[in-house]
Amino acid sequence: MPKVVSVHSYRGGTGKSNFTANLATTVAALGNRVGVVDTDVPSPGIHNLFCLEPEQMGKTLNSYLWGEIAIEDAAYDVSNNVGLNGNGTLYLVPSSVKADDIARILKDGYDVKLMNDGFRSLVKALQLDYLFIDTHPGLSKETFLSIAISHVLILILRPDKQDYQGTAVTIDVARQLNVRRMLLTINKAHSKLNLEALKQKVEETYSETVAGVFPLSEDIVQLASEGVFCVRYPEHPVSQEFRHVAQQIVEG
Repeated sequence: MPKVVSVHSYRGGTGKSNFTANLATTVAALGNRVGVVDTDVPSPGIHNLFCLEPEQMGKTLNSYLWGEIAIEDAAYDVSNNVGLNGNGTLYLVPSSVKADDIARILKDGYDVKLMNDGFRSLVKALQLDYLFIDTHPGLSKETFLSIAISHVLILILRPDKQDYQGTAVTIDVARQLNVRRMLLTINKAHSKLNLEALKQKVEETYSETVAGVFPLSEDIVQLASEGVFCVRYPEHPVSQEFRHVAQQIVEG
C-alpha cells in the first residue's frame, strides 16, 4: 500500500525542502517509485534541488488547483536530473515560481479538498510507492490537510528555543488530528552539542521518536541547493543519516 509522508516544520529556515529532497531521493534509490509535491505554494523552491529550471515547468501544481490540467500532467520525472541509478523513479510536482501565480494563490487561496483529491489521483496515476509532501511552514488549514492524511508525519526542528516551542504546538495539533505515525528529526545541530544527549532530551520532552539527528554541515551549504546532497556525496555522514531515516520510513 502506498505511503504518504508529510515533511513539516513550525518555522521556516529549518532545511525542510532540502531534507525532503534528500529523504525522497534516498527512498527512491531503494528501488521505489516516489513522488514529491511542493505544496509550499507561497514560497516554492524544492525544484532547485531536483535541477528543474523554471522555464521547464510549463505545468505546475497551480495549474491543477485552477482546474486546467490533471495533477499527473504536472509531474516531472527528475530521476536523471539528480543522478538516480537503479530501479527507483523520482517524480516532482512543482509549484509555480511566477510572481503573478503566487500572488493569485495568496489572494484567492485554493480548494483544500481538491488538493487531497490530487494526492490520491497522483498516487494512482503514477503507481507510486511513496508520496512525499513538502509543506508550507507553520499551521494553516492547508497544513492540517497534509498532516491529517499522512501515514507518516516528519517534524523537523533545530536545537533552538523558538523551534522547541513551535514544535510542541505542532505535536499537540497532530495528536488531535490522530496522525498515524509521527517522527521527529533534528537538523542543523552545531558541533559543540552532544548529539546523542540532544536526541534523548528531545524524545523525553515530546514523548516521540527522534528518527535522525543531522549536524550543521558546511558541505551542504557549499552545494547551495544545486542538486541532491546524498547522491553527490553518498558516503558522507549526513547521507548515511538519511539512509537511517529512510529505513525507518520503509520498514515502519
